[in-house]
Amino acid sequence: MSEFLKNFDEKKEKLKNLLLELHEGKSVEELKEEFKEVLASISPLEIPLIEQELVREGVSVKDIAKMCDLHVEVFRESVAGSGKFDYLPDGHPLKTLYLENKEIMKDSEMLNLYAQTLAKTKDETARLQILDVLGGIISDLRRVGPTHYSREEMLIFPYIERLGLRAVATVLWTKHDEIRFMIRRLWELFKMRGSLPWNEFVQRLTKSASEVSRALADMVFREDNILYPTVEALLGEGEWKAVKLQEGEFGYYKIDPPDWDPDIEPVFPWEIDTTLSAEKILSLPRDVQKAIEKYGLTPDEAGSIKREGDIELGTGYLSVEELKAIFRTLPVDITFVDRDDRVRFFSPGERIFARPLNILGRPVQLCHPPKSVHIVNKILKAFKEGKKDKAEFWIRMGDKLVYILYLPVRDENGEYLGTLEVTMDVKRYKELEGEKRLLDWRD
Repeated sequence: MSEFLKNFDEKKEKLKNLLLELHEGKSVEELKEEFKEVLASISPLEIPLIEQELVREGVSVKDIAKMCDLHVEVFRESVAGSGKFDYLPDGHPLKTLYLENKEIMKDSEMLNLYAQTLAKTKDETARLQILDVLGGIISDLRRVGPTHYSREEMLIFPYIERLGLRAVATVLWTKHDEIRFMIRRLWELFKMRGSLPWNEFVQRLTKSASEVSRALADMVFREDNILYPTVEALLGEGEWKAVKLQEGEFGYYKIDPPDWDPDIEPVFPWEIDTTLSAEKILSLPRDVQKAIEKYGLTPDEAGSIKREGDIELGTGYLSVEELKAIFRTLPVDITFVDRDDRVRFFSPGERIFARPLNILGRPVQLCHPPKSVHIVNKILKAFKEGKKDKAEFWIRMGDKLVYILYLPVRDENGEYLGTLEVTMDVKRYKELEGEKRLLDWRD
């Protein structure tokens, strides 16, 4: 027993010294080799015990978090094929994905370590410190789905699906959703910390955190070693430029990538050549080759999405017939008034207020009761001068609760083109409670 305590104290002192060096400004890279040696003598089960001792001796929980940077660096080096992306230019979408995975791996490691430490902690002050850090980590990890995973699903997967690799995309998306659910469940559990008996809460939290940590680490491995080498082999700079142009809409996980422009036209999924040569297939990771052997390739041969007679709308192409049908189907009443205040268009579907064809070309002021014309003019003037970006009202009409929204319509340069009136009965929406998800639909 005395020998065990002696060894334990030695390991604790080694880790404490490493933390001190980090605190004094040494980089993770400088200490990586030294940490490898220390880690080799410590079992994973000992790390939470050592951390607890360090907390008890006054080392802050946030300082201990720095040790996770070292742990993650060592882990990543042990994963074959990962982390080899330095040759990619800064801002390249693939490099951003790799860098995000580095952050995800670090946070997943911290999540597990702190949950394990919490289970061994008796001191109330230390528990509160650890819970504070855990709350921040879980809160951060909730953003993995909307940023990192969503960019892959919406920007990367369309290319590999188009090339016939649907099985790869489907499997990864399924795993993404499992992780999203696990993180959501962990967050809900964390919010119950004051309403559950302490021992039950910690036991459930530790188990859930461990599952999330493993799932995230597994996904990092799949992406770094299967998905990313695959898309690197299949996509050219034009495709990556198209991804770059759109990725800001989803945001990033703890990464702020710089601009990157290969000075080439963007290539979107519907524009690519779907033929995969034998040479190209052989350049893919072995797991992807196996998927091709098992499921075959079914390229999407739909061709160009722009058909003869289509109207280009910036975010897609529609025929006049489709456009009319969409306006008939929309559950809102839309009216457009041009820059000269004349009615140019109204939608033919949902109807709140009467809209006969005779109002087309009529000054919008004459479409309102005389007592409210001065307000209409004030709204239009504010829109034209750029002083307001909306005007909204709601009124009761029988059993309806009618919402009326006026919006200024501007071109890409901000020049005023007219005003859009959107009207709808929102009574049903106001009465909605709880959730009804897509998977709840029944035929």
